[in-house]
Amino acid sequence: MELHTSEQSATHHTCHPCRRVIPYRIYAVVHTCGIIALMYHHAYSLLTEHTALTSFLLLLSDVVLAFMWASTTSLRLNPVHRTEYPEKYFSKPEEHFPKLDVFICTADPYKEPPMMVANTVLSVMAFGYPSYKVSVYVSDDGGSSLTLFALMEAAKFSEHWLPFCKKNNVQDRSPEVYFSLKSSSCTEEAENLKKMYEDVKERVEHVVNIGKVDQDQFREVFDLLDHKFTPQDHPSIIKVLQNNETGITPNLIYVSREKSRATQHHFKAGALNTLLRVSSVMTNSPIILTLDCDMYSNNPTTPLHALCYLSDPKINSGLGFVQFPQRFQGINRNDIYASELIHPFDINMVGYDGLMGPIHVGTGCFFNRRVFYGPPANLILPELDELAPNRIADKPIKAHTVLALAHNVAGCNYEHNTNWGSKIGFRYGSLVEDYYTGFMLHCEGWRSMFCRPQRAAFYGSAPKRLTDVVWQQMRWSIGLLEMGFSRYSPFTYGLKSLGLFTGLGYCYYVVWPFCSIPLTVYGVLPQLALIYGIRVFPKPSDQWFWLYIFLSLGAYAQDLADFLLEGGTCQKWWNDQRMWLIRGLSSFFFGMIEYTLKNLNLSTPGFNVTSKANGDDEQKKRYEQEIFDFAPSSSIFLPMTAVAVLNLFAFVSGLYGLFAWGEGLSLELMLASFVVVNSLPIYEAMVLRKDDGKLQKGICFLAGILTLVLILGGYFLLK
Repeated sequence: MELHTSEQSATHHTCHPCRRVIPYRIYAVVHTCGIIALMYHHAYSLLTEHTALTSFLLLLSDVVLAFMWASTTSLRLNPVHRTEYPEKYFSKPEEHFPKLDVFICTADPYKEPPMMVANTVLSVMAFGYPSYKVSVYVSDDGGSSLTLFALMEAAKFSEHWLPFCKKNNVQDRSPEVYFSLKSSSCTEEAENLKKMYEDVKERVEHVVNIGKVDQDQFREVFDLLDHKFTPQDHPSIIKVLQNNETGITPNLIYVSREKSRATQHHFKAGALNTLLRVSSVMTNSPIILTLDCDMYSNNPTTPLHALCYLSDPKINSGLGFVQFPQRFQGINRNDIYASELIHPFDINMVGYDGLMGPIHVGTGCFFNRRVFYGPPANLILPELDELAPNRIADKPIKAHTVLALAHNVAGCNYEHNTNWGSKIGFRYGSLVEDYYTGFMLHCEGWRSMFCRPQRAAFYGSAPKRLTDVVWQQMRWSIGLLEMGFSRYSPFTYGLKSLGLFTGLGYCYYVVWPFCSIPLTVYGVLPQLALIYGIRVFPKPSDQWFWLYIFLSLGAYAQDLADFLLEGGTCQKWWNDQRMWLIRGLSSFFFGMIEYTLKNLNLSTPGFNVTSKANGDDEQKKRYEQEIFDFAPSSSIFLPMTAVAVLNLFAFVSGLYGLFAWGEGLSLELMLASFVVVNSLPIYEAMVLRKDDGKLQKGICFLAGILTLVLILGGYFLLK
C-alpha cells in the first residue's frame, strides 16, 4: 500500500496542536479544585443535614456530572488539527494506487428509499480514483427487489454518469444533488443526462409506489426475492451488477446475506462481516470504506485524503483506520434538534486525535483491511485461506468457484465456531457496533487518524422529527450500556489497555445514559424545594453559593467556546444544550429502563432503522420554520413534559414567594428559570399550537397527573 517514499511522506500530511491547549489545561486544574471542594461540601452536608436522602441524591448527581466533566476534559488536553495534501497524488501513475472496496449497508426500502441508495452508490463509483481499482458492495438486509432494481438501474446509468463527471470535473457526484443545481443544465450533454436520470428515477419510484418489480428481463431473480424472501428468513443472493473489466466503471456487487429466524444475525455488524468475507473472496482490496446508505460522496478526492495517511510508510503499519466526520444535508438554519452533532463529530474528534486517534462512528471510515485480523504484531488468520487479508484475489469475480465460495461465506451458519465477531471483523455484543469495534481495535494497539478536509467528504440525511432523534439516541444508549457493563468495559478494560486519558475519552459516551440521573434530580428536586420553601442549595451570603455559580457558568462557558471555535453559532449552541436536556429526559432515561428490562429478560431491544425518507409537506414546513415536531405522539415525551410543567409551577411559586423567602432560594429559582426558558417549545406544543406536530392531549394529561404525584411525593421527601 506504499505509494511514495518515506522522504516524500512527510509532505503529504501535517499535524499541529490547537492553540487553546494551554488555557484548557490551566482551566482544567482550576475546575478540578472546584469539584474537589464541591465533593467536600456534599460529604459534610450528608453527615450533618437531617435530609440525608436529598443530600445523597444531589451528591450522586454531581458525581455523575463530575465524571462526565473529567472524561470530556481528557479530550481537551491535547487536541490536534491535521492537513492533507491530496494534490500530490494527481500525477501518480494509476497502477500504483491500492485497490479500494466500498461497503454500503441498507435494510429497509421504505425507511431508506432505493433512489437514495442508488445516488450514494453512483457518487462513490464516480470517485476521482482509478475506476478499475474500485469495487462497491451493497448489503441489503431487507432482501428487497425494490433496492435491487434501483441498483440495476444505477449500474446502467453509471456508464454515462461516470465519464461525464470525470470529463467535466464535476464536484457534486450524486446525480440528485448535481441536477438540483441551477448550473447543471448549462450544456446539451448535461441536459440529456438529466433527462436520462429523471427517467431512471421515475422507473424506480414507480416500483416503490406499487411495491413490486414487474420486469420480464429480471424475472428470475425478482421472483426469488418476491416469493421466497422475508426480511428475517431467506437464502443468500450475490449479484454482480457491474464489472470493471472495461475500466470505465467500478465493480458493483449486490449482497443479501442468508438469514434464518433460528440464527442470530447481529444486525449491522453481522452485515459488515458478511461483506468483509464476500469481498475477501472476490476482490480483497487492502483498503475498505464503510458508508451508510444515505451518505453520498461530496468530495471526489476523498480517497486521496485517506491515502495521505494509509500509504505513509512511517505510520501505516500501525494505522487501523482514517475517520471522516459526518455531515448532514437539509438541516435548518439553527439546527433545532442538534442534528449536526458538533460535539461528537468535531469537538471531541480533535481531542481523540491527539491521543490514540478518533473513534469509529459507523460511516465515512477508510480501514486498512489488515486491522480486522488481530493486533498489529499478531495476525489472526481466518478459517479459510481465501479470507486472508494479504491474499491477492486474481480470479474473475464472476467465476463460478468465486461466486460459490462467496455464497458459502454469506451463509447464516458460517460464523459458528469461528472467531468472527469476537477476534476477527466487526465486533458483536452491542447495538453500537461501530463504537465497540473502534474501541476494541484501539485496545489491540491500532491507531487512527481524523481527516476533515475543507470540502466535506460525505453528506447524509439527519432525522427531521424529534421522535426519530430521540428513538435513535435511545438505541445508542442501550448499546452504550451494553458496552459499559460488558467484559470489555471502557471503565475497566479500556483504562487498563488504553491508559488514563484515552480510556476516560471512551468512557465519555458510555456515561451518556447516566446523564438522566442528574438531569432528573436537578429537574425535580430543587423545584419541589422551591414549591415548599425549603432550601437545598446555599444562599448568596454563603461562600458555597459562589462555588455552584463558578462550576456551572465555567462549564457552560467552556462548552460555548468549544462550539464557537469549531464553527458553530450561539443559537446552535443553545439548541444543542437544550437537546442535551431533552435527550437526558427521554432517550437516556428510557434507554436505561430498556437496558434494565433486557437484563431481567423482560424485553429484547432490536435494531430499528432510522427513517431517512422525507416526511410530508406539513412536517417539512414545520422543520424549516424551526418549530418542534412532537408527532407521532409517544410516551417517550412524558418525563420531559412533566418536568417542564413542574418547573413552570415551581417558577411561579418561587416568584410569588420571593419576598417572603428573600435570598434563601436564589439558586433554586435560577435553576427553575433556566429549565422554563429551555421548555418554551414544550409549553407552546401543549397549549398554543393546533397543528399535527403538537403534543397530544393524552401526553399532556398524563404529564399533569405525574406532576401532581411528584409534588405530593415531594412533601414526604422534603418534610
